[in-house]
Amino acid sequence: MYDVRSRYLADTVATVGPSGLLTMLYDRMVLDVERGEQALRAGNRPEATQQLAHAQEIVSELISSLDTNAWDGGPGLLSIYTYLLAELMNTSMTGDPERAAVCRRIIAPLRDAWHEAARLDAPVLPTQRTARALEGAGLGVLGVG
Repeated sequence: MYDVRSRYLADTVATVGPSGLLTMLYDRMVLDVERGEQALRAGNRPEATQQLAHAQEIVSELISSLDTNAWDGGPGLLSIYTYLLAELMNTSMTGDPERAAVCRRIIAPLRDAWHEAARLDAPVLPTQRTARALEGAGLGVLGVG
């Protein structure tokens, strides 16, 4: 079962575009922080540490792949990532679930913004109407003869 799941995940990551990969990372980071927060509230420090460490790995990857010169908001986003990384580490050290909640409240809106940007950046697929028009032109469903 694990091998099938691992293969599916690897295939998904390999075939998704940059915006899809970014949203996947953000989705997982939110999940990790939520799980870490829940584990801290339940008194399960080892589980919390594991979840928060994975979130830290994601933030570290986001930091290393961020081109701060690509757009005006790059340096600000780097500052947010740097703060999140430090706060996630402090959360692991102190075991304070409120610190995890603060991180979650920062990450969730960023995740939502990246999802919206990815949606707006997605290629527009032809509608059924367009496909039928192309068929009528002797071009077939995919626009080729």
